[in-house]
Amino acid sequence: MAEAFVGRTAELGYLGKRLDRIRSNGAGVAVALRGRRQVGKSRLVQEFCDRAGVPYLFHTAVKGSSQIEALAAFSAELRESGLPRDRELIPAAGAANWPDAFRLLAGALPGTPSVVVLDEVPWLAEQDDQFDGALQAAWDRLLRDRPVLLLLLGSDLHMMERLTAYDRPFYGRADNMVLGPLNPGDVAGALGLSGGDAIDAHLVCGGLPGILRAWPHGTPPQAFVEAECEDPASPLFSIPESALMAEFPAPDQAKRVLEAVGSGDRTQANIAASAGGRQGPLPSGVVSPLLRRLAEEKRVLAVDEPLSTQPGKPNLYRIADSNLRLYLAALRAAQEQARRGRPQAAYTVVKRRWASWRGRAVEPLVRQALELAALGGELPWPGAEAVGGWWNRQFDPEVDLVGADRAPVAQRIWFAGSVKWLNTPFDGHDLAELVRGAARIPGFEPGVSGLAAVSLSGVAPDAASRLGLVWGPEQVLAAWR
Repeated sequence: MAEAFVGRTAELGYLGKRLDRIRSNGAGVAVALRGRRQVGKSRLVQEFCDRAGVPYLFHTAVKGSSQIEALAAFSAELRESGLPRDRELIPAAGAANWPDAFRLLAGALPGTPSVVVLDEVPWLAEQDDQFDGALQAAWDRLLRDRPVLLLLLGSDLHMMERLTAYDRPFYGRADNMVLGPLNPGDVAGALGLSGGDAIDAHLVCGGLPGILRAWPHGTPPQAFVEAECEDPASPLFSIPESALMAEFPAPDQAKRVLEAVGSGDRTQANIAASAGGRQGPLPSGVVSPLLRRLAEEKRVLAVDEPLSTQPGKPNLYRIADSNLRLYLAALRAAQEQARRGRPQAAYTVVKRRWASWRGRAVEPLVRQALELAALGGELPWPGAEAVGGWWNRQFDPEVDLVGADRAPVAQRIWFAGSVKWLNTPFDGHDLAELVRGAARIPGFEPGVSGLAAVSLSGVAPDAASRLGLVWGPEQVLAAWR
């Protein structure tokens, strides 16, 4: 299996730096840490607490519990934590409200550095409308001048952003930290994989630690998926399934829109048609706010805009997390077969849809890798800083890669490129198609702007001589190392 704790060196350093600041000046520091479910927030903070060597309290809220239950649980955990010098000073009956609970916390803090973790803060705020105000008052009056690191964790990204927004009580009081999935380099190191297998593994697991912990070390992605199809309760299925249930507990229009995108619809018109019913496509006045909510609040959708020197349309939508994307495209149907005791049929479903799914799913990853390399000055075009794609309304042509000085409307196009993630090399036919497509991009200058190819299976000699950049899987991985 993958190591018990993988990567997160930068994030541990981020938290350690703040604890060092507390040690040096004795004043408190608050950090609001947000990230989607199953991304490893609680595991990261627990690892930090274990390594820090200071007393800590780790309280996790329970969704749906009452305020009385939440306060009783908080008081009990405070009593059993390493914070109080005398546990008998913490009343067994607990606090009557959050102001009282925070006063108990302040009284229990030692005079040396300590850590207080409140996990799933949005659930605490749901239980009590006054929680935000009580937290702000406690921080300002009781905690800020004490040597404590207050970590506020939450999976509801929109609510966590609101916690520190300018019109909310805790505004200006916490550093904001966003925890994303593990990057492809971390996944490769954790599983002992390289090249295309490492990238495919990242696409399958989405960089989620919960899936990595179930993945035997050195196992190629296809073999792992085939083995997991024998277990319908595998994390490969259960993690994206639980994420859907948490965000969309009952079928509604938002869920239908998400499923339409997951099935391959990318434009608003196609999404509206697939998510509609007997009455026809969803009206624009309905689907537009839903898409905006799913992209801006839920962060479950990503929006891609065509990149060139002119504004372009249409915007394209995709599932932001590749594991959830695979679940909606293939794993959900495979899980149904697995539940019926048909593991081979389950794997056949995934294998049949794999090549076309992977070809699309890898493109955002390649763009991100090229952008990281561009910002690091590792590309032959020194002015390139943004990497996207380009298409017109007819999707003829559709160019996978466009490198420019900025996005989405550039001043200069530095290069155009193609992603070929198949078992055959990028050849002269692919090059000719790229040349024809690139010439249509507003701002692309043939003979001046460069050409690039990112290929799983290499580049044929007849195409390599005309390319300014040739990348394979190892170069893509290297962007994160």
